[in-house]
Amino acid sequence: MADPADTARALAVRVLRRIESGGAYANLALRAELDRSELDGRDRAFATELVYGTTRMRRACDALTDRFVVSEPDPAVRTLLRLGAFQLEFAGVPAHAAVGETVALAPRRVRGFVNAILRRVAATPMIWPDEATRLSYPDWIVRRLVAELGEFDALAALVRMNRPAPVTVRDDGYVQDLASQWVADLVEARPGELVLDACAGPGGKATALSATGAVVIGGDRHLGRAGLVRRNAQATGHPVPVVVADAARPPFAAGAFDRVLVDAPCSGLGALRRRADARWRIQPSDVDELAALQRRIVAACGELVAPHGWLVYSVCTLTAAESVDHPVPDGFETVESRPGPPWRPYGGGSLLLPQDADTDGMVVLRYRRSR
Repeated sequence: MADPADTARALAVRVLRRIESGGAYANLALRAELDRSELDGRDRAFATELVYGTTRMRRACDALTDRFVVSEPDPAVRTLLRLGAFQLEFAGVPAHAAVGETVALAPRRVRGFVNAILRRVAATPMIWPDEATRLSYPDWIVRRLVAELGEFDALAALVRMNRPAPVTVRDDGYVQDLASQWVADLVEARPGELVLDACAGPGGKATALSATGAVVIGGDRHLGRAGLVRRNAQATGHPVPVVVADAARPPFAAGAFDRVLVDAPCSGLGALRRRADARWRIQPSDVDELAALQRRIVAACGELVAPHGWLVYSVCTLTAAESVDHPVPDGFETVESRPGPPWRPYGGGSLLLPQDADTDGMVVLRYRRSR
């Protein structure tokens, strides 16, 4: 029998504790534990499902267990209850295994409590109080997306973002979501053109643009992310000189580039399936602050586009404030041609919802410099 301290569930509990009480990022904390573990491939995959799934469904798991909890348990016990509830309700783990293996991880003094709560969760059908609890999102995210997209599309997007993202590999071996690959295609870079990817880290779109034969410069204000661009350019064989630079104050001459891509910092509300803990970190005020930053970046990078050149703006979010509410940059006009399905017309740009093609959600706006 496996040592309880050396199982996928034990690893998941350690990571969840770091996320819930220590503020760790799910992907970084999980990677660190997996690097130290000796779990085989199947158990590593199970541990990953437990960590990401329990983190995404935290609110729903709490609702499942709180029906039977009289007083708030300490944080470590709360983590165990969430892990057990996730296995019972969402992971399809048989009740005897979900309960028994989770109870085995509990300190002896609370095993009876954890066992009693999880057995009642397993035996009692859930009546969800509302969609935000059922789908396990903060109220404000559900309200905002329903108001902007309509209830049908918003709930479908939120459901899809509760599932793990598929792995998509480009011909050059780089792993990149299809939505990001399509954004790079929509820049329509041509061989010999000079192109700036102003927010290039980690380099997926910059290397895709370089693969077209264009001369691509990658910029990123963070040294670490700029380093990722350099390494990914080397790995894919698509050269991308990299500059550590703030896209809101780019160190390039006016009119220097044929095309500029601004894949702007955003709330990431279209890519929540990739960042299991992001829904619990992002706040409503962040959207407003990011929208203000995006406008500064667009204004600054617009100056870099040559006459008749293109400025392409993209964000992996679904809010209008971070996309179609931005004014058309001074001296530009909207490119009339738009991509077809699965992209949808959206204001002056195009919208891709997560459920339309099992990709990240994305908005793209394309402008041509008119003077």
